[in-house]
Order: sequence, then C-alpha cells, then structure tokens
Amino acid sequence: MDNYSYLLYLAIILASTKVFGLASEKIHMPQVVGALLAGIILGPSGFGVLHSTDFLTKVAEIGVIMLMFTAGIDTDLEELKHTGLHAFVVACMGVLVPLVMCGGVYMIFFRQDFTTYNVLKASFVGSVFAATSVGITVETLNEMGKLKTRTGTILLSAALIDDIIGIIVLSVLTGFCSGDSSVGIVIIKIALFFVFTGVVAFVFNKLFMLVSKEHWHSRRVAIWALAFCLVMSYCAEKIFGVADITGAFFAGLILCNVTKSRQFVAKKFTVTSYMIFTPVFFASVGMKTNLRSMNASILIFAAILVIAAIISKIIGCGLGAKMCGLSTHQSLVVGIGMVSRSEVALMVAQKGIDAGMINPNLLPAIILTIIISALATPVLLKLAINKGNGELE
Repeated sequence: MDNYSYLLYLAIILASTKVFGLASEKIHMPQVVGALLAGIILGPSGFGVLHSTDFLTKVAEIGVIMLMFTAGIDTDLEELKHTGLHAFVVACMGVLVPLVMCGGVYMIFFRQDFTTYNVLKASFVGSVFAATSVGITVETLNEMGKLKTRTGTILLSAALIDDIIGIIVLSVLTGFCSGDSSVGIVIIKIALFFVFTGVVAFVFNKLFMLVSKEHWHSRRVAIWALAFCLVMSYCAEKIFGVADITGAFFAGLILCNVTKSRQFVAKKFTVTSYMIFTPVFFASVGMKTNLRSMNASILIFAAILVIAAIISKIIGCGLGAKMCGLSTHQSLVVGIGMVSRSEVALMVAQKGIDAGMINPNLLPAIILTIIISALATPVLLKLAINKGNGELE
C-alpha cells in the first residue's frame, strides 16, 4: 500500500459519513448513527473498503477531544443555576442506576467473579450508559410545544449535569486503570487534577477575558482555545492519569464563562471538528465494530443490555424527578427523555476498550443499544406525553 492511501481513506470517510448522516437525519435520527453505519458498512464488517491505520487513529483521537471540548463550552451554567437541586438529583440518579444495572447485567451474564478487577470492568460497561444525549428529546419536545415547560427545563439541565458526572466517573475509573497499585495514590491524583483545573480556570479566565476584549473576533482566539484544549488533555492523561477527554471537557467548561468569546470559539470548533476530525472518530468506531464476531451469546447480551439501558434511565431519572416533587406523569416524561445515548457513550466505550476494560467484541452490542435507545426515545416520549393529555408544567 502506498504512502498516500490515507488521503483516499480520509476522502471516503468524509463523503460516506456525510451521505449516511444526512440519510439518518431524514428519518429523524441523529447524524452520528449514519456516521457509525458508514464505518460498519465500509469497514471490515462490510465491504472492507476502510481499515484502521495509525493516522486515522490519531485523527479520531483529536476528533473526540474536540467533541468533548465543544460539549464543555456549550454547557450553560446559568441554566444549571436556575434548575439547581432538582436537576442535580435527577442527574445523579440517572447516572447511578444505569451504572449499577448495566454493569450488573455484564457481571451476571458473563458470570464474572466478584473481584476488584471484574467490578472495574463492569463499571466501565455501566458508565457507557450513564451519560445522556437529549438532541432527539429536544426535537420531540419542541415539536410538541413542551420544551419551555418546567419539566422540559429540568430535563435539559439534568442532561448537562448528567454528562459532567459521567465524565467525573470516567476520570475515576481511568485513574484506577492507570497502573498505580495504591488506591490512595489514584484518589490523590484525581483530587489534584480537579485542584489543578480550578487554579487553571481562575488564571486562564482572567487572561482570556483580557485578550478577548480586543481580539474576540480574531481567529487567534480560537487558536489559543485549541492550544489550551490540547494542553489540558495532555495534562489530564499524562500527569494525573485521567482520560484526555476529561481535560478537554473541563477546558471547554472553563471557557464557557467567557461570554463574548464563547459563541465565536464554539462556532469555529464546530466547523473545524465536523469537517474532518469528528466524522473520522465516528467512522473509526464503526470500523472497529466487528459484526462477524457476533454470536448467539453476544446477541442475547445485546438484547438484555438494550432493556437494561432503557429501563435504568426511566427508573433512575424518573425516581429522581419524583423525589423532587414532580408528578408521576412528569417524572415518567423526564425518565423517558433521558433514555437516548449518543456521542458520550461512544467516547466512554472507546476509552474502555483502549484501557483494556471493555472487550472489543462487546462493541456491536453497545452500538446496537445506542441506536435502539435513540430510536425508542421519541416514540416512548410522545406516548408518555399524550397519555397525560399533553399536559406538562
């Protein structure tokens, strides 16, 4: 194979993910589903046109880092302040129940002994389904005119907090996989990372706001933001032993307070990310999904995992909403609205595979669960809202 084949691979990935993404959008599915299918169909499981290379792996890594940075910078902290405790309780329950239930399904199905190592592996599987993607929920609620209700606001804020908690859980799990033998050392390193992040947030925000007053419209601001994102990712992984995407997410979270520059930087990152890096990440996950390795056991596990992933969010988030004083109907809507998973789940799954905590053969079951949860959410949400005669506070 010649040295320029990476150009052809890149062209095929960009074109196919766009075509499949637009097709999935036509049937009211996230474009990420189409990008995944492009990787599966054109990868080793399908026609074998695409194969993983070191170049594509590095580009995909940058893609996931930029995706998490964008998620951080898009976080609306003011919105979180308004919903406060209610959203936090819903988010905590929405992380805890899927973590335990989906991890428990893995432990029981594969008859894992109750050892520290196996519990850690099960926790990684559970953490994949802890985070929520509410893009489909937002579209459904908006279509039904329920987005600006109290229930809708709590749901959206809980999804944001849900992602933050999920990233913290991933940081802890990654820390325990970093090779440190002492639990105390791992906890200290994770704590030091958050102290480091707090200090950086204070210093960098002051500097960034001074610079952005004069140059907020300049391309230089976006370049500085990218450099900051990459440095934070490096420090998180190499110095503190937590996932690089954790550093990227908190880099975005730090910059989300810089009001004037925030929108400009987010726009620039979104364009750059989705032009090259992010499509390669989604396609690479699809390429690594070896459907040929699927057997009856994996298919059964996938079916059980789908049920656990859906029910755990409904129970966890619904119970959290009920604890906050919402009605049974409102709690059910909140629970169903948090069912869908997407980008963050894929990123956590990839990190689990990289850390050796998730068997790559389980990736088809994970992707199937993500796709089905995305398909089921709007259907179940409309049924739940209509059952209550469309009434939401």
